[in-house]
Amino acid sequence: MEIKKTSLNKLHQINNAKFVEFAGYEMPIQYGKGIIEEHKFTRSHSGIFDVSHMGQLFIYGDESLAEELEKIFPLDLKNLKLNCSKYSFLMNENAGIYDDLIITKIEQGFLIILNAACKDKDFKILSNILGTKFKMNLDNDRSLIAIQGPKSVEILNSIINGVDQLNFMTGNWFDSENQKLFVTRSGYTGEDGFEISISNDKVEKFVENLIEKGAQLIGLGARDTLRLEAGLCLYGHELDINKTPVEANLRWAISKSRLSNGGFIGSKKIMNQMQDGANQIRVGIKPEGRLIAREKTKIFDDQDTQIGEITSGTFGPSVNGPIAMGYVDKEFSKVDTKIFLEVRGKKHLANVCALPFYKKNYVKGVN
Repeated sequence: MEIKKTSLNKLHQINNAKFVEFAGYEMPIQYGKGIIEEHKFTRSHSGIFDVSHMGQLFIYGDESLAEELEKIFPLDLKNLKLNCSKYSFLMNENAGIYDDLIITKIEQGFLIILNAACKDKDFKILSNILGTKFKMNLDNDRSLIAIQGPKSVEILNSIINGVDQLNFMTGNWFDSENQKLFVTRSGYTGEDGFEISISNDKVEKFVENLIEKGAQLIGLGARDTLRLEAGLCLYGHELDINKTPVEANLRWAISKSRLSNGGFIGSKKIMNQMQDGANQIRVGIKPEGRLIAREKTKIFDDQDTQIGEITSGTFGPSVNGPIAMGYVDKEFSKVDTKIFLEVRGKKHLANVCALPFYKKNYVKGVN
């Protein structure tokens, strides 16, 4: 199968990107300065991420659309305010997660941002459920750019006036140089930042403008270390069809009003787990010393019984040490529980810890 390229591929090449294949796309893993420097620059200044491989699904319809989507997603969509966003899940009947996503209420419908590896499957699932009653457009004519870090608001507002008035997890349409952009104050690094939906033919000039203002291109490598420090899940690692939102320690993302009545796909399993608890829980893990425990590392108790597995592990540049997330049996999920990680045939001491590893810097009270 032919590897796809985003509309910024040439710009990545000009900036000496090192590429990897990710979800069927040729994507930049890093640039010349390397992952650690890119990570630190995002935390201290402003990084630009090409996330155009992700799916932008626009669904338009009448008032019944929110009601129909509530049968799918565990959200109170009828009461979601215009231009407000929520994190959620597309699940099967057993509450296994097909995808995690961001859904935003827009005029006459919703915009749903889907993971790149899942977007085509998600579209089919939603099309099968919703039928032809609503207009659905998985828009391949638009790119998606994230700008993240403390200087992002200043830089982006100098190009798109008014974005500084957005609160975290809200968005709106903006006009910039005779084009319509949809901007949300969101992202996946733990920093203040924005995601910009922009037409493919305008994105290169737009990103060049951001670079001129002082932002720098950042690759998928630093995106991964940033989200892991922020304790954020990555689909295919922390989340998959064999995990539920309760097991993933994401019950906060399920609207309380939906738990009393259910009525969404997977609700029976969710409600049972909320009442009885899940057998395994996602936790933060800090290895002692400098050991880095990668994905698939087995986790043991002090009796040499396997109790779980690492789903993501790396060196955290902002915390200056190794960090990891994984699933453990619920009796070992309390903070400060001592566990053992098997790396290269040897057991190494680690501790269950609170998430996130690095304090999130979202801006919530602008107006």
